[in-house]
Amino acid sequence: MEHEMEEAIEIPIDGCIDLHTFQPRDAASVVDEYVKACREKGIPEVRIIHGKGKGMLRRTVHSVLEKHPLVDRFHLDQGPSGWGATIAHLR
Repeated sequence: MEHEMEEAIEIPIDGCIDLHTFQPRDAASVVDEYVKACREKGIPEVRIIHGKGKGMLRRTVHSVLEKHPLVDRFHLDQGPSGWGATIAHLR
């Protein structure tokens, strides 16, 4: 039963997404789609939680954001999560 639910994960479009709930291989497409969805809802800033770890997920996120046509700029979160999250400012 639980396997069936994995296909259609419903995520709230509120400007913050935690990538820990997704498979690492899906991270790039999740970030891409989430940025698009936030832009459609008029959300100007997206907080992407990727964790600290070895930095592989962070590099994937930054790679997607660098090329994304809707992203104006991005930086590591300066808040309590430190470099475990990235803030993207949308155009």
